[in-house]
Amino acid sequence: MAEFVYPPVIRAALTAFRALDVRIEIVGAEHIPATGGAVLVSNHISYLDFLFAGLGAYRGGKRKTRFMAKDDVFKHRISGPLMRGMKHIPVDRTDGQPAYEAAVRALKAGEVVGVFPEATISRSFMLKKFKTGAARMAADSGTPLLPVVLWGTQQLWTKGRPKTLTKRHVPVTIMIGEPIHLGPDDKPVMVTRRLRAAMSEMLDQAQREYPGKPSGPDDTWWLPAQLGGTAPTLEVAEAEDEAEAHAKAERRAAKG
Repeated sequence: MAEFVYPPVIRAALTAFRALDVRIEIVGAEHIPATGGAVLVSNHISYLDFLFAGLGAYRGGKRKTRFMAKDDVFKHRISGPLMRGMKHIPVDRTDGQPAYEAAVRALKAGEVVGVFPEATISRSFMLKKFKTGAARMAADSGTPLLPVVLWGTQQLWTKGRPKTLTKRHVPVTIMIGEPIHLGPDDKPVMVTRRLRAAMSEMLDQAQREYPGKPSGPDDTWWLPAQLGGTAPTLEVAEAEDEAEAHAKAERRAAKG
C-alpha cells in the first residue's frame, strides 16, 4: 500500500513547494544508504519537518522514511489515512513500547525509520535535550543513525506562530550527515551525546550558510537569540514547554 500512497504524497508536496518557490537545498545526499535499515534522526523546528526530512531521504536515495508520530495524527480524518497508507508508525505517549518494537521490526526489515529525538518542536530553534530512543533502536536493530538537520522550515509553520503556508521564496536547507555506526560496546547515552554533538555542528553550519535574511525588524522571530533574533532562548523555551505540559495535565485531570 505504501508504494502507492507515498510517491503521490511526495509529488503533491513538491508541487506545492514549487508553487510557493520554496528554495530547497539538500546537502549531503550522498550519505543516504542505498539499501538497509537506518534511523533517520532530525531536529524539530516546524510542523512540516517530516515532509522535508523525508524529502531529503527520498531525493537522496529514493528511500521512503517511516516516521514515528503521535497517534492523534493517525486518528484525524484527513491525515490518518495518509499516515497509515505511508506506513508511518503511531506512538501512544502513555505506552510507547509497541511503537518502539514496530520501529525495530521495520529497521530489521531494511526500512528507514524517522525519529525526532527532541520529541517536541523547539521554540528556540536550537537543539533541545535528546531522548535516547533513536540510539537504542539503532543498537537493537543493528542499523546506523543518520543525522539530518533542517533550517528555514520554521518560517512556514511552527509552534506559537500563525501558519504562513503561503509565504513565498523561503529557503529551506536539508543537511544530511555521515551515518553513525554503533559498536557492540556503545552505550545509548554516550551515542546520543555523540549524535547531538554532530547535529549541533551541522545546525551551526546550516545557520551560517543559510541564504535567507529577515525582511525587517519585525521579521526576526525565526532567528535564535544567539544569532540576534527574537526567538526565546533555550532556557526560556524550556520553561514555556514545562508550563504548557503542566496546563495540559491539569486539563486532562479536570476531564477525569
